[in-house]
Amino acid sequence: MLKIGIILGSVRQERNAEQVTKWMYDFAMKRNDEGVEYEIVDLADYRLPFLGEALPEAEQEKANATIKAWSDKIASFDGYVIVAPEYNHAIGGALKNALDYLNPEVNNKAAGFVGYGSLGGTRAHENLRLILGELQVADVRTAVTFSLLADFENFSVFKPADFHADNANQMLDQVIAWSSALKPLRK
Repeated sequence: MLKIGIILGSVRQERNAEQVTKWMYDFAMKRNDEGVEYEIVDLADYRLPFLGEALPEAEQEKANATIKAWSDKIASFDGYVIVAPEYNHAIGGALKNALDYLNPEVNNKAAGFVGYGSLGGTRAHENLRLILGELQVADVRTAVTFSLLADFENFSVFKPADFHADNANQMLDQVIAWSSALKPLRK
């Protein structure tokens, strides 16, 4: 069984990422990929402190448990689809902070990107490519890019154009192939 985590990479309230992540998950499930299991991982479920932040002693134990839960969850996957909105030409701070807690958990795994923003989240994807390269994650070429102008009604109601299905299929095909190919390296 190949396990692919679909990471909802935003913690903002009233975030569009929930709609986009649900669309990606539903799309992936409808493909009925043999031997592949998909799971949504919502970054908002992990209240991670800033990496290196000094916490009061009373809060440190809870923070350590949250960090371990995040690490264990991410380590359980063979590959990832990261849903990353673009903020100020990059990924959001919460996603960057969460990735900074990882390293061996993601080594020799594959990742694909789903983004949205004024330019479809492409600058967030490029930012992720740099970060994941350092974490030894192989990112796939094809990405899914949703425009806030064309794929959202009033910038908030997600109504993706049908043509995004081609990129979604290609991206998932690549994530599955690369995740499968890299799996023997982790044994």
